[in-house]
Amino acid sequence: MTLGTRPQHALRPIATTRAERRVARVLAMEPGSPPSLQARIAHRVIRAVGRSFWERLPDTDAGLVRLQRATDLLARYVQSAPRGVAFAPQPLPHCSAEWVRAGAPDEDAALLYLHGGGYFFGSPRLYRPFTWRLSAATARPVLALDYRLVPEHTPADALQDALDAYDLLLERGHDPSRIVVGGDSAGGHLTLALLLTLKRRERPLPGAAFCLSPWVDLMCSSESHSGNARTDHLIPADKLAWLGRRYCEGRAEDDALFAPLRDDLSGLPPLMFVASGTEILRDETRDAAERARAAGVETVYQEWDDLVHVFPVFCDFIPEGKAAFRHIAEFLRRFGA
Repeated sequence: MTLGTRPQHALRPIATTRAERRVARVLAMEPGSPPSLQARIAHRVIRAVGRSFWERLPDTDAGLVRLQRATDLLARYVQSAPRGVAFAPQPLPHCSAEWVRAGAPDEDAALLYLHGGGYFFGSPRLYRPFTWRLSAATARPVLALDYRLVPEHTPADALQDALDAYDLLLERGHDPSRIVVGGDSAGGHLTLALLLTLKRRERPLPGAAFCLSPWVDLMCSSESHSGNARTDHLIPADKLAWLGRRYCEGRAEDDALFAPLRDDLSGLPPLMFVASGTEILRDETRDAAERARAAGVETVYQEWDDLVHVFPVFCDFIPEGKAAFRHIAEFLRRFGA
C-alpha cells in the first residue's frame, strides 16, 4: 500500500553488467510485492534469535540491561563500510553523536538520525551499516545521535538530546530547510516528538522528516498490537506494552512524549512513513500518516508486505531494505529537502 504520488523524476541506475542489473532490480523494488527469498530467510533468523532472546528476558531493569549489552556486543561486528565512508565523533551537552559521511556529501545539508531500540538499546555504532547507506543515498552527512537510554535515563532525556543535536546543526549554520530528521521505531516516535516540540516552541522546523515503523502510541492501544502479535518477526507485543506502561506512568496527557498519538500535526514539514503490513506497529503508523494528511501535511505512506519491523535497518540481508533508501531519497528530492 502506498499513499501519496510517486515523484515524477525518480532516478533509475543504468545497468550494463550482470552485477549492475542485479543491483538495479533490488533498487527497483516497490511496496505491494511479496517478500523476497532473502527476506523470508532473514525473518526466520531474526525471529529465532532476536525475538526469542527478548521474549525470554524478565520485565525488569536487569532484563533491559542484558539486551542492551547483547546489542552492544553485536555492534562490534557490524561496523563494515566501504572505502569513502568516514565516521567522526561529535560531542553534545549530555551525550554524543557520530557524523557519517559516504562519498562527497553536500555539507550544506544534514540529516539527523534517531535510532530505534525501545529507548533502551541501540547506538550509532550498531546502525553504521544503515547510516552509511543513508548518507550515500541522500548525498548528505548523517548525524547519528547516541541519545541517553533507559534504565539509567528516560525518554524525556532522549528528547532533550534530540533538541540539543538539532540546535547543534543550527549553530553550525545549517539552513533549517536543508535539514532532514529521520528515525525508526522508538526513534520514529522521537522524531515526531522533536518536530512537535519545535513547533510548540515556535522554533524553525526541518525541511522534511521520515519515520520507519514509528512507535507512535507508547500505550500500544491500536488493533495491530494484538492482531499482528504472531506475525511480527521481531517485537514481542507484551514486552513492548510493558515498556510503554513504564514510560507513561505518572505523565500528564499533554506531555511531549504523548504528542505523536493525539497532538495537532498541522504545520509540520513533509513526512514519510514506512511500515510492514504484518508488524504490530502497522496501525499506528498508518494512523499517523492519515492524521498528518488530514492536517494538511504533505505525506507519503508506504506499507510493505510481510517484512520485519524496520526492515531498512536489516539492509545487509533484506533486498527490500536497500530499495527503501531509493524511496527515501526520492521523497527528499520531491520536496526539495
